[in-house]
Amino acid sequence: MGRPNRCLLILGFVVFWWVIFFFNFLSIATPSEDGASSSRSIHIPFFSSRREPLKSSYPSPGKLSPSPVRRVEFTPLNEHLWKPLKMFGARDDRCAGRYVYVHRLPRDLNEGMLDDCQHLSLWTNMCKFTGNAGLGPPLEDKDNAFSDRGWYATNQFAVEVIFHNRMKQYDCLTNDSSIAAAIFVPYYAGLDISRYLWGVNVSTRDSGALRMVDWLVRQPEWRRMGGRDHFMVAGRITWDFRRKTEKEDDWGNKLFIIPEVKNITSLVIEASPWHFNDFAIPYPTYFHPTQDSDVVDWQVRMRGMERPALFSFAGAPRQQLRKSIRERIMDQCRESPQCKLLECDFGESKCHVPSAVMKLFEESVFCLQPQGDSFTRRSIFDSMLAGCIPVFFHPDSAYSQFVWHLPRNHRKYSVFISEIDIRRGNVSIESVLRQIPADEVLRMREEVIQLIPRLLYADPRQRLESMQDAFDVAVEAVIDKNANLRTALLQGKDDDELRKLHKPEGAETDELDGSEESIRRWQSQAGRKK
Repeated sequence: MGRPNRCLLILGFVVFWWVIFFFNFLSIATPSEDGASSSRSIHIPFFSSRREPLKSSYPSPGKLSPSPVRRVEFTPLNEHLWKPLKMFGARDDRCAGRYVYVHRLPRDLNEGMLDDCQHLSLWTNMCKFTGNAGLGPPLEDKDNAFSDRGWYATNQFAVEVIFHNRMKQYDCLTNDSSIAAAIFVPYYAGLDISRYLWGVNVSTRDSGALRMVDWLVRQPEWRRMGGRDHFMVAGRITWDFRRKTEKEDDWGNKLFIIPEVKNITSLVIEASPWHFNDFAIPYPTYFHPTQDSDVVDWQVRMRGMERPALFSFAGAPRQQLRKSIRERIMDQCRESPQCKLLECDFGESKCHVPSAVMKLFEESVFCLQPQGDSFTRRSIFDSMLAGCIPVFFHPDSAYSQFVWHLPRNHRKYSVFISEIDIRRGNVSIESVLRQIPADEVLRMREEVIQLIPRLLYADPRQRLESMQDAFDVAVEAVIDKNANLRTALLQGKDDDELRKLHKPEGAETDELDGSEESIRRWQSQAGRKK
């Protein structure tokens, strides 16, 4: 054999054993806590930017047990998955497993919008609502409905500003994104689209969202998991971000339709029951306490309220909506001496005076919450803040929406009357409510009052000492969702398995299509879980 051939043979032999050694090294696991190691390889699915994220199996957030972390393998190839998970076991670090990294977006994609606040809405001058870290101006208490402090004229679409300012006070922020349990994108999506919802072409409506995505995908934090560990707050309902066509007369922008954004966990004030990438968080109320005692004092006050009205409704008839039951509800309220009605319409109305609205809810045992222009309405949270038991007429008004903030068992805190029965005129709201035993009413009211801390947003310039508010609940839920996702990916689960695993209990209304059959099916299933 010639010398050149022998050289090639030797070179090939060396390369072969180098490859064997290299890949064997990659499969060696780092030692677990008990010192053991494993060399079994795990398939990690390809991170496609087109795959949708997965809903968590932890709709009520809690601490993730570290035991699954000890069972998965850690290799250099999947460090971006296991490194944040290992933080759960760091007992000497109070922020272990809770770190959040905040992207430094270009200012014109968030706080820069507030510089032009007079143009944030066609119908409302938002300048007064963006002050005080998004809380708006202090409220005047004309009806003796408020406690001594913490009450502001907060706009229902201001949650992304409030959330961003609360995040600045979060006690476990990090500049090291590799240890972050979640990565926050402080894009003011709701304020961005609110400037262009009426009479503006689709390219302008989409421009901010596209610029945000273009910036985001260039960041190293995005490339690690294709955005699946990212989350953002869009302070409007999901349907404002789901335009499906390029037709000028179609509503909203296409933020949530952009393939990359489908991987981001989006927190909105109304989520889609048919998509996996958005979750509903509470609408902001008027109350923003600065300390725990503010909340406790308010809860005590609500327990002691005299409630002369059996039920009440604050709202407008929505006659332009063919399927709306509001007019029928208002008719029943007018006919009952046990009901208080506060009619809302354009022009002068006490419905636009926050103290009058809160006074109505504080004096009512039950508060009617039919659908508005969409499934949900701010009034749900204003009334529960007042200790009033909500009455829902469609499951998607709350039960499939606020799965992180409300109990899975909806009978603990609310009453359900099918809107189908209201529409057909074969049910009396007063009769249904009168049939509920007094001791059960007291139990339900206490449940509502106990829920108050997690339904409000504390003053973002302060921190509550021990209570979790709506912000805390949402952030912890996102962190648990991400930890659950990382563990499942390390175990090699594919997307179909993950969707089944992570679909949250309490969101059983995903198959509702508005038909009588689907709602009756939901009622039957909910009845069996009583």
